[in-house]
Amino acid sequence: MIPLIAVAEELRRRGREARFVGTRSGIEARLVPARGFAMDFIDIGGLKRVGVRQTLTTLWQLPVSTLRMWRRLRELRVAALFSLGGYVAAPAVLAALALGIPVVAMEPNAVPGMTNRRLGRFAATTLLGFPEAAAFFPPGKSEATGLPVREEFFALPPKPRGERLHLLITGGSRGSRTLNEASRASWKRFRETGRTIEITHQSGADRYEELRAEFAATGLPGRVTPFLEDMPAAFAQADLVVCRSGAGAVAELAAAGKPGVLVPFPFAADDHQSRNAAAFERAGAARLIPDKEMTGDRLFQVVTELAAEPGRLERMGEAARGLGRPGAARRAADILEEFAGANRR
Repeated sequence: MIPLIAVAEELRRRGREARFVGTRSGIEARLVPARGFAMDFIDIGGLKRVGVRQTLTTLWQLPVSTLRMWRRLRELRVAALFSLGGYVAAPAVLAALALGIPVVAMEPNAVPGMTNRRLGRFAATTLLGFPEAAAFFPPGKSEATGLPVREEFFALPPKPRGERLHLLITGGSRGSRTLNEASRASWKRFRETGRTIEITHQSGADRYEELRAEFAATGLPGRVTPFLEDMPAAFAQADLVVCRSGAGAVAELAAAGKPGVLVPFPFAADDHQSRNAAAFERAGAARLIPDKEMTGDRLFQVVTELAAEPGRLERMGEAARGLGRPGAARRAADILEEFAGANRR
């Protein structure tokens, strides 16, 4: 949702009206109204790695939600549609294509997801987070813009290393079981070695109370929090970030120029998180640790190793910043205005 919000805010600055489509169960139901944008809700589920019941439910929801979106887009006289893919996007994209509304797709990952792979060839153009994704789209109908990221990340200055290493661990808004358990198991190691480390850990809501109490008992500096409302501020304080490697996470690392330890979610569609993480590791911006290998001992070992080598984290941060693409939200807004204007003529 963060890249979509970044583009919507750029459009709003230009005097355009931006609306969202999403589900009531997704994080968009909280984030979008909080930013002052209108939202239309639909009922839709996924089709990959789901059971028979969910598959049948989705196959029923898809035509119903597509018809609803067809009526809604027509009623609102929508000039262009911006899609980041995913199963939630499918009804709106199908409805827009049926109405002849230009669709500007955004493929944030190195390997496109199902919706963009199947519907991307019908889009007016596809904006790419990773240049290598161009191979999946028709020649001349894609552009490597980078993933739109909030400007606050690009504005963060390089952070000089102090005596205390500040480690940020985040498994996303809902948390990560693997990162929660690895972080928890590492606290004893960090405490026993007397390392000067401060840990900020975003746990998600489910394990928050349990992890908060255990972390407090260690006496280590830092905090466990269910959700970080101000992620740019958390990045500003961090010397090293441990996270999953979804498109949004790696784009924020690049924009902020932060070194990362990336732990791809092993069940991501088409294993795209591994591809994202591998691209960052090749550039020298991050270390890739497979999910099955991420334990407390492994986390302690990799953090200790990276922090011990003089200048290592700084070089990784510079490599990460080199992968950032400032202005992606502005470029996306330019392209949307271009196709919307053509549609109105």
